[in-house]
Amino acid sequence: MGAAVDGGRAVLGRTLRFLREKAGKSLGQLAEETGYDKSYLSRLESGERLSKVRVMEDLDSYYGCDDLLVSHWKVARHDAFKVKYQDFMRLEATARIMHKYAPNVPGLLQTEEFAREVLSDPQTTPQDAEAVEEQVAARLGRQLLLRKDPAPSVRFVVDELAFRRVSARAEVWAGQLLHVEAVAQWPNVTVQVLPFAAGIHDLMGKGSLTLLWQRDGSAIAYTEGDSSGLLMDGPDDVLRHRLSYDRLRDLALSPSDSLSFIRDLLEEHRS
Repeated sequence: MGAAVDGGRAVLGRTLRFLREKAGKSLGQLAEETGYDKSYLSRLESGERLSKVRVMEDLDSYYGCDDLLVSHWKVARHDAFKVKYQDFMRLEATARIMHKYAPNVPGLLQTEEFAREVLSDPQTTPQDAEAVEEQVAARLGRQLLLRKDPAPSVRFVVDELAFRRVSARAEVWAGQLLHVEAVAQWPNVTVQVLPFAAGIHDLMGKGSLTLLWQRDGSAIAYTEGDSSGLLMDGPDDVLRHRLSYDRLRDLALSPSDSLSFIRDLLEEHRS
């Protein structure tokens, strides 16, 4: 599995170099014409860095190659995720229905600034910062699946604690709340807040839960904690976790009440 991931990033780098050389451009010329740093472009070509998806969109437009680079980037970005998570991501990318419970703000709902804060720590070195930027880019790229065509039907049940653990910077937290409020109003997305008043529940202290249904009706359950992830496709396992999720959904605030809850938090934050 590791070789396949390395291969994806290597293919992207070789494709970038091929397109540049085919266009008869030096790295310096490319940097001048696109506005990206020469050393940064060089590291993309060598596979040392993973860019944000918008860089690939810019270069696709520059070279006039439709979405070739974005397609390669979607494969290469898997390198920024742990191996145990990659099988789940492949299933998530093709799912038609997703039900997710999270004790924290889910990665699919995080803004770039909030994701960077979550993935960093006070001891982050310059070398670590590069790895963090790759993880941020990969996380943001993963969010594209919410807007693909056809878009999956996605329901989030998010613990109230996630909305009480604010960001270190006020403006980042305001942006995060505004983003959740906006996404909660998309036609294919439902957000429900699980309030403290719901009390003890089936998934307390067990990390996050995702249920995925594919077009053919097959389903999987995926649980993830701080240091473990478990992918299950056995009918009994999936049913057991679905029942736990259904109980959580019933305890959560309604979608409209959840939206009001988030808006109230925004007002509290602003005041």
